[in-house]
Amino acid sequence: MEKSVVNFNPTHSKYIEYIMALSGKKLIRLGYPEGPVIGLALSVIQQHYKKLKKEELNILLKTVLENPSEYTEHEYLGSIAKSLLPPQGTPKSFELRKNNPAFAIYGGADIEPIALNQMETAMCLPIAQEGALMPDAHPGYGLPIGGVLATQNAVIPYGVGVDIGCRMCMSIYDLPTQKLEQDKNTFTKMLMDHTRFGHATFQKPIDHAVLERKEFKEIPIAQSLKDRAYKQIGSSGGGNHFVEFGLVEIVDAHNEYQLPLGEYLAVLSHSGSRGLGASIANYYTKLAMQTCQLPQHAKHLAWLDLDSEAGQEYWLAMNLAGDYASACHHQIHERLSQAMGEQARVRIENHHNFAWKEQNAQGDEIIVHRKGATPAGKGALGIIPGSMTSPGFIVRGKGNSLSINSTSHGAGRVMSRTKAKKNLSAKVVKQHLQKAGITLIGSGLDEAPMVYKDIHQVMAHQKELVEIIGKFIPKIVRMCGDHRFIEVD
Repeated sequence: MEKSVVNFNPTHSKYIEYIMALSGKKLIRLGYPEGPVIGLALSVIQQHYKKLKKEELNILLKTVLENPSEYTEHEYLGSIAKSLLPPQGTPKSFELRKNNPAFAIYGGADIEPIALNQMETAMCLPIAQEGALMPDAHPGYGLPIGGVLATQNAVIPYGVGVDIGCRMCMSIYDLPTQKLEQDKNTFTKMLMDHTRFGHATFQKPIDHAVLERKEFKEIPIAQSLKDRAYKQIGSSGGGNHFVEFGLVEIVDAHNEYQLPLGEYLAVLSHSGSRGLGASIANYYTKLAMQTCQLPQHAKHLAWLDLDSEAGQEYWLAMNLAGDYASACHHQIHERLSQAMGEQARVRIENHHNFAWKEQNAQGDEIIVHRKGATPAGKGALGIIPGSMTSPGFIVRGKGNSLSINSTSHGAGRVMSRTKAKKNLSAKVVKQHLQKAGITLIGSGLDEAPMVYKDIHQVMAHQKELVEIIGKFIPKIVRMCGDHRFIEVD
């Protein structure tokens, strides 16, 4: 039954400008806490309460704030009310196991001790079932990047990662490969005109079916992020995200796509779920840490039980973010295909930074977290990139149970961003790029090729996990920023 704290259908409209200008600061002054509920409240107001007088709107917002439990079933205000209520369930404290179960390590000699320690801590969780550490592993928050963790009926938001559903996507074209060198300026301009990174977005975003998903209506945090998701769709993040033209060499005559051996022109992209995924990750990590209390050094490994409402909600939100990330990649590739006037012959893609429901060797369901790791079940196809001056690889999984059907998601860092900016020379990096024949738009010293491990060594460490179908050689690379790499004095 609908509550009637004020007239919900007034005839007044003179205060529309006030409502349109309503900011988070004004809501905070009313007593609303900082966080997702601010964006959610603004979204509900814009959609359903534009005609309220300023005084009526303040009363409405204040009443819901003071009595959220009375409005959880309201058609419009319910999502705000649920966001204002404290987390469900009584906080529980958990101790770690004294002795962590053994886990497989690939390329251990090249993995930093901090990353090894983080994986050992994760294996001490009472919900941990199996684990593995990929050869590109390096430190992260909670689970290390390159960490794979199987749990029982529980999901760890920081075990998935902040950039939910970050993924690789490759389109292969039947075009003469020499065009990349002959028409370098044309292809460079295509990347400038048809890709966006970081805070830059398209003036006219292309709509997509993922934006009509019911989760955007039923999950409060997702509802508050829908407008942002629309603005950012088809764009890429900053950091190590890229879109690049390059050459693919197919080396397996029995590949699933029936591509003859030889070279092809290709587009490769790496990006994730943008602000949508980051906000979902941070919101549910905070929720997990409030209800699942762990020792300080393990606090980021807090989990949500999948039988709980919060756990089920996160699972739906995570999958929404993953599908949104896929939609972004598809739009990136479609824009470039249209610019080239060509249709891709083959498209290959895979998630990392995700959790899957799978079965272990005994046939029991497990939740497999791959934070910076690629699915490599029997016959599964994926892409493992190197750096901008080293090759990436198209791979087929061998289904190795010791790695929990996983492989690396890239080369992995050997140098932090801070250390790279402090120690690397722009002149040396530029010379390195020129020697490799790479045209680079954007980026910075923190993404220079030398901050990454040798991809050939990484691949050598995981021969028992994947077999190589093809090799990708970057030629024209775009990352965050519109300048031609680094200006050298």
